[in-house]
Amino acid sequence: MKILIVSDSHGRDRHVAMALDREWPVDAMIHLGDSQEDEDEFSMILAGEDVPLYMVRGNCDYDYNLAPFRIVELEGHRILMTHGHMQNVGSSNRELADLAIENNCGIALYGHTHRPEIDEDTPGLLILNPGSISLPRQRGREKSYMVLELENGKKPEAELRYFRD
Repeated sequence: MKILIVSDSHGRDRHVAMALDREWPVDAMIHLGDSQEDEDEFSMILAGEDVPLYMVRGNCDYDYNLAPFRIVELEGHRILMTHGHMQNVGSSNRELADLAIENNCGIALYGHTHRPEIDEDTPGLLILNPGSISLPRQRGREKSYMVLELENGKKPEAELRYFRD
């Protein structure tokens, strides 16, 4: 299963559409908050394709129908999705890791920092941040997203990808 993971698009859907075009076909799409749109508006990017879209609310989102975090199970992997601001990810991943472990998740996804990260420091937990697809803050300031490959019974494979306009 190929999953496109984005975060912090801040209404700049063109960048999300570019990543989607580059990675197509995908089996699911995840947005980790600060889309600044509701789920119906954002799903228009998928142009009617039958692809599940999973979203959470970020600190700049005002659609209170979006949950601040959610758990999904895909290909036998329990995944915690959150924006991260409520778990203080700007200072460390400890609260995020604790929340994932409390909920029996082997993967934790977050955004908020606008800086990509792959963290495998917590045994049994893969922590991923795709960075920002629109407003990057890491050195080089390249827009980023992730592709997560999942297969039941196998270790997840995550790859960070970059692009320029």
